[in-house]
Order: sequence, then C-alpha cells, then structure tokens
Amino acid sequence: MESIFHGDLAARHGRLLAWVDSLLVDHAALRLLWSNWGVVVPGVMYRANHPTPGRLARARRRFGLNSVVNLRGATRSGSDALSREQARRLGLAVIDLPLSSGRAPARETLLALGAALREAPKPTLLHCKSGADRAGFAAAVFLLVEGATVAVALGQLSLRHGHLRRSRAGVLDAVLLRYETETEGRTPFLDWVRMGYDADAITRRFRSGGVAGFLHDRVLRRE
Repeated sequence: MESIFHGDLAARHGRLLAWVDSLLVDHAALRLLWSNWGVVVPGVMYRANHPTPGRLARARRRFGLNSVVNLRGATRSGSDALSREQARRLGLAVIDLPLSSGRAPARETLLALGAALREAPKPTLLHCKSGADRAGFAAAVFLLVEGATVAVALGQLSLRHGHLRRSRAGVLDAVLLRYETETEGRTPFLDWVRMGYDADAITRRFRSGGVAGFLHDRVLRRE
C-alpha cells in the first residue's frame, strides 16, 4: 500500500494523515512495542528501527545523540516526516543515505556511507525501517572502518535483530565475507571498496530463497 500522506504537517488533517500512514501503512504500530535498539559502540554509535518522535526524544535525552543516519533516505512517508520534524526540534543532524536490503550497495554508495559514519556528529543513531538489515550492515561497516575484524562486524547482522541471512538481505553479509576472503588484514576496508569491490558480481552470485526469502519479501516486506 502506498503512502496516504502528502507532505503537510502544518495542517491538523495532514498531521493526522501522517500518523495514520506511519502507524498503519509503514507498520510503525509494531515499532511502538519493539525499538530493535542496539549499542554498536557505547557513547558513539547506536542502531534501531525507524524511531517514533517520542522514542527519538528519549534517545536524545538518554544517550546524548547529535545525529541520525537515515538508511531509508528521504521518503514521502508519515514516518519520515514526523521523525525528521522531531530531529529538527531536537537539533539533530540528519544524514540521508538510502540503502537496499536486497542488493549489494554501489561502490559510490558504500564510500559515501563510510564517510558519513566517520563524519557524523557523535553520538549517532543508525536507522532503517526494521533495524534488522541495513542498520546492521551500516553498523558493521562502521566497525570495519574503526579497525574491527569481519568476524566481529558480522555480529551486527544477526538473528537477534531480525536479520535473515538466507533471505535476499544475506547479500549484505556476502559483501563483508568477500572482503574477508580477498584481502582482510592486508587492505583497509574502504581502500578495498575503492579498488577491488564489485557490487554487481556479489549481487549476481548470491542466492536466496526458502522460508527466509518468503519471510523477508512477502511477510516482513523489507525494503
């Protein structure tokens, strides 16, 4: 179902539509009960599903957030409008860096992600829709940029956060595993992305399906 919100929060009717769109169309009703919150590096980097305005305000107070990296990118949804408005009120920098959970990111996108993760005012919150796939991948990239091993970084792409490695989202694991196989320990991750990364080849070679694929695509409807 497409968004029923059309971009006007100033009018009472528009704000109501934003909430209806967020809660029912964008499934934020489920996120009211489950934030999928995770600590990547205490005091530096956190991860979650798309935060409601109230949850964003509480995270700002509790963790001192200074920025948000939005891995869904700017959309026309009520969820996006409401959280973006709240971020402005709280004085949070918002960095839009859209990723897909079902294909390897382009080289330019991955380099932009690495730069954004380094430069975003800390502490930073990473979020996508569910907090399972793209938020986990971005958290893993941050750890790699900071010098962690692939084995450690892969812990961010876990079933604990709802990540299904045998679904299409497993292509994100495949990116990290390709780096591990080809040159981990010899070449920094972002240098490998610049020189040896082939997103199309990784996406073509990855195979998903079965129950995990059905859950990812048809039940959870991950982006």
